[in-house]
This record gives sequence, structure tokens and C-alpha cells, in this order.
Amino acid sequence: MNKQLYINEIQALFDDVQRSKIFEDQKMMTDAVPLFPIAEINAKYQEEKQLENFDLKKFVLYNFDFLGAKISIQREDHLPIEEHIEKLWDELTRTAYEEKGTLLKLPKPYVVPGGRFNEFFYWDSYFIMLGLQVSGRIEMMENIIENCSYLIQTVGFVPNASRTHFLSRSQPPYFSLMLDLLFETTKDKNIYIKYHDTLEKEYAFWMNGAERLENGSSSKRVLKTINGDILNRYYDAENEPRPESYLIDIEDAENAGEEFYRNIRSACESGWDFSSRWFGDGENIQTIETLNLAEVDLNCLLWHLEATLAKSSSLQNLSEKENVFKEKAENKKQMIDKYFWDSNSGIYRDYHTKKHATTSSEHIATLYPLFLGLANEKQAESVAKNIEEKFLYQGGLVTTTKKTGQQWDLPNAWAPYQWLGFKSMKNYGFDDLAEKIKNNWCANVERVYKNTGKLMEKYNALDIETVAGGGEYPNQDGFGWTNGVYLKLNQN
Repeated sequence: MNKQLYINEIQALFDDVQRSKIFEDQKMMTDAVPLFPIAEINAKYQEEKQLENFDLKKFVLYNFDFLGAKISIQREDHLPIEEHIEKLWDELTRTAYEEKGTLLKLPKPYVVPGGRFNEFFYWDSYFIMLGLQVSGRIEMMENIIENCSYLIQTVGFVPNASRTHFLSRSQPPYFSLMLDLLFETTKDKNIYIKYHDTLEKEYAFWMNGAERLENGSSSKRVLKTINGDILNRYYDAENEPRPESYLIDIEDAENAGEEFYRNIRSACESGWDFSSRWFGDGENIQTIETLNLAEVDLNCLLWHLEATLAKSSSLQNLSEKENVFKEKAENKKQMIDKYFWDSNSGIYRDYHTKKHATTSSEHIATLYPLFLGLANEKQAESVAKNIEEKFLYQGGLVTTTKKTGQQWDLPNAWAPYQWLGFKSMKNYGFDDLAEKIKNNWCANVERVYKNTGKLMEKYNALDIETVAGGGEYPNQDGFGWTNGVYLKLNQN
């Protein structure tokens, strides 16, 4: 797989385009496909930009293809919402059997989120799979798993999305959960054997550097506490502006710390870009400190990966490996309880490695230990109480209890956490609360669909008369994980 970013090869042109704001969305230029050899485009640019009447936008449109840069789906016929979603599966299906511009090739068709997101996304795909399962589209579920496996086998991990400029970071590791979902659908245990090697490779990526750590230090996605315990964190090795948000990052970096870009990128690996969860002062992006945090969601997902590796080892009678991963999973479970549970407030929080304490942010990732069955009954009861009192609104579950204008903060409700909330409450017998989460969000989705004919990326949970906002770009329609979670919730 070619890791060379053609963006680097046209850096001067790319920099000029992004700074000039000739496109409303900075992602446009990162997704563009060059129509001529890069050297030729560069030479023409150096020559023509000196001309008196040079038009930068006209030059870019002549030399690059922007087809498929945005998906907008609008129909004259207003179908029932389930029928609309069934049609969307086909309209959001893409193939990339060869590399084009920054788009990575993948061996199988896949479903994209929609709107400005016209490529394969990692954790989105799990929630898309929930709906594909309901729709009986088993082959597409298998395709998604195959594409993830291909990426893990070829680049060592599943990138944030299937673009060359995402080859420095992943997203929450949902591959093992994808296998569970397919097993739930097909009842074929061989799925775990088939992808055992892939599971090991992804685990190696997230644990890379752990064996060399000293107490109180960190390396890539692992850190060792002052007590000598290993935890995981989100991380991106690059410390430069994100190409897809180039000018935004440059402007935000003013008056920020020296590792600002790396902290920004590391937060992107979580999928929560952005939230007060990452901010030192809880308000301003300039105080972002992702690198100082070990996150409860990530560590729970790594526990699941370890438990799945123990299972896949057992199925192959690899008793030594099975015991190793069982021990790792049991240790991780203890670490989750030790470092992320806050008994004073009755929720799970992230752990601050410099302050040696949990962070002040109250956020919806507190659901993960319940979603995966790691909480005890008393902890689950406390979390459920907090969820009902602080996170559940008329339009669904919000992600944090703070309103900052960031899209992963109040008042926005995102599809993944409606499913995690519903399932978490069901796991511990809080059936009434589970139904309330389901009904509040689904009614919101139905209302917006009735008014707009669209399914959105996110929803406003507080003011159900409006659509959601905040963040670096407008609310997108399509929308992969909303479609998936809506169908799955309505099946339950």
C-alpha cells in the first residue's frame, strides 16, 4: 500500500488553496483526485500563479476531479423511514479497487457515512453493521470485516478512514465487536479462528511499546502509571495540522501549546473531535491535553480485544495463548475499576496521568463498562442514575454535561451512544430506562426525517425543534450510523 500522500507532493499548492478558502469545506481539497501527473500540475502552478489574471479556483478545478466529494440524498417521494434507509444502503455503497488521490484501495465494497464523508470509516462501520444485520445484508457485514482485516494486515491497523492522510491514527478498536456481531448473526464460531491473526496484529498495534515503559512514562498508545500499571491512550504521532482541517488547526494553534497538533490528532483517534472532555480548562480547544489522558472507552475496548483473543485461542486449542490473554483481560478489568471508577460521583471518568486522578469531565463514555458487562451491580445502578438525571433529554442521550459549541458536547445526541445506552441499561435490567433512551432518540430522528426527508449525523437532544450544530463543519445527512442504530433499536 502506497503511504505517500500526494498532498505532501503539492504542499505549496495545497497550502495556498486551504489558506485562500476557495472551498467552504477544507476536506474538499484533501479528497480531490489529480487529473494529471503531480509534477506536471506543480510545474504549471509555479508558472501560472505569476500571471496577472491567475484564478486559483479555476486552476484547481481544471487540474483535479471533485466528483463524489459530497453525497446529498434528497428525494421527491417521502418514503416511510425504514424504506428510505433500505434505499440508502445501496446509495451509500462504494468500491475502491484501486487508489485514487488520497483514497486507499480496499478489496470489498463498503458503506460510507454520507455527506462530506465519502470513504470507509472504522468505528462508524460497526454501527452501520447493526443496521445491515437488521436488513439481512450479511454479505456487506462480511465485507466490512474483510476490509478491516485487509487494512490491519497491510498497514498494521484500521486507519481513522480510508485516506492516506489518516495513516497516522486509528479509531476506537471495534474489530473484535464486529466479529461478535457477525457471530450473533451467523452462529459460525469459525469467524474467530479465521481472524485470529488479524486480532493479534491489531492488539500489537495498540500495545506497541508497552514492554519498554518505565513507571510514570508513556509511548505511543500505551502508558505506565506511577504504580506500574499499563493503560492505553489515544495517540497520533504527527504534530502538524490535519490536512482535512488545515486552516482551522493553524488558527486554533495560536496561543496553544507546542504539541497542540498532536493533541488535536490524538483526540480525533477517539472519534470525539471535539469535546470539552479533552480540554484542560474544560472550555477552550487551545488547552487540549489528550496525550495526558488514559480513556475509559479505549481501555474497555482493549479488554474486549483481549477477551476475544482468549476465545479465539481456546477455539484452536492454543491453551498457552488462551491463558495469557485471559490473564491480560482479567488484569485490564481490574485496572478499569482501579483507575476509571469515581465512587464519589458514581460514574466512570478518564484518568489524568500527570495529576494521578480522574478528570472532571462527565461524559457518556461512562457507559462502556456497562455495555461490556464489566461493572458490578452497584456501579451499574449509580451510572444508570447519573444517565437518567444528567444525560437523558427529550431528544436522546447527550455526550457531555457541558455546552461549549463543540459538536461532541451538550446538546448533541449521537447515534453510537444511543445504542450503547440502550444496551448498557438492558444488560443490567434497567429496562424502563433503556426504553426511554430508545424512544426519546428515535422520536427525534423521526421528527427530523418528517420535516427534512433526511437522516442526520447528530441530533439536538434539548431543543427538538431544531437540528444539531456545533463543530468544524455543518451537520451532515446520509447517515450511516444513524441508519444502523435506528433500525437496530426498532428491532428491539
